[in-house]
Amino acid sequence: MPVRSPGGPRSTPTIRHVAEAANVSRATVSRAFGQPHLLSRETVELVQAVAARLGYVPNHTARALSTGRAGNIALVVPDITNPFFAALMRGAQAKARDAGFATFLGDSDETPELEDMLLAKLSAQVEGFILASSRLSRERILHHAQRRPFVLINRDVPKLPRLLIDTGPSYARAVEHLAGLGHRAIAYLAGPTLSWSNRQRHKASLEAARRLGLALTRIPTSRPSFEAGRAATDALLASGATAALAFDDVMAQGVMAGLAARGLSVPGDISLIGCDGVLATTTYPPLTSVTAHCTRAGEEAVDLLLDVLDGKAPRDRTLNLPTELVIRATTAAPASAASLGLPGIEPGSAAALPEPF
Repeated sequence: MPVRSPGGPRSTPTIRHVAEAANVSRATVSRAFGQPHLLSRETVELVQAVAARLGYVPNHTARALSTGRAGNIALVVPDITNPFFAALMRGAQAKARDAGFATFLGDSDETPELEDMLLAKLSAQVEGFILASSRLSRERILHHAQRRPFVLINRDVPKLPRLLIDTGPSYARAVEHLAGLGHRAIAYLAGPTLSWSNRQRHKASLEAARRLGLALTRIPTSRPSFEAGRAATDALLASGATAALAFDDVMAQGVMAGLAARGLSVPGDISLIGCDGVLATTTYPPLTSVTAHCTRAGEEAVDLLLDVLDGKAPRDRTLNLPTELVIRATTAAPASAASLGLPGIEPGSAAALPEPF
């Protein structure tokens, strides 16, 4: 409740009132709201409980003017409707909130020009940026990084802190899995041309296919979306592939719908593998997919940015998040092999998987 002066009207509680009631310094009160990661959890909980009891509300504007720190960070993504980025955003926002920061969100709609504008406009309002799957050139990223600290997700730009979700080995593992099931012709449904992740996944898939003597066809798409996956179905069927690797789960879901509309099934007619793992358990049948730990990536990116802001992280620090191929129900032996009575391997069988290279 508001503080009442002895014999006088109620007054607005100040940071001094909270500090005296909690028996801590004013600096500790300030850190409890602005930089709680610098204090023990017990101290933060004590200060915030006392503040709530007194009705104290921290003045973030005054703190920004006095410290030069706005208490805001920005996360810029290429498509907020994509479940991968939605999960990443939730992880980042929760971690930032725990540290006393608000998160501004920018959606570039897969457009480098809009991404460029968002970075310029937000620069005056935030202390640092997390730039996920940027479509900008390296030169433009480095230009913006001269204004505010940057952390990149899934862009490997030297001299900037970055978090890379390493899906390449898991895509190679996916090709090995399909080869073990008897597939000899595979299609890769590509992601955005400017995507670093797309290049990594296609390169790993192509190298694994060549090593195993498989044919791999790249099918371009407009953008990683349900509609793009569905629209690519005719090209997939025309390729002669018996299995497909989609750039992500959303695109894979579109392929499943496109095949169903043509009276075809997964994995009866086409085996299918996605990526991210966000939608994999909600499709029917459940989707074999590369789990990319999206939420964890958002959390770790915020931790890295906070370390940069506090001078604790080297400028060229790189974090690598491993990924895993999780086999579910959308991969099986090709229909041609099954009709000939060739050995089949049940999806999910450990014996079906060759050793990773």
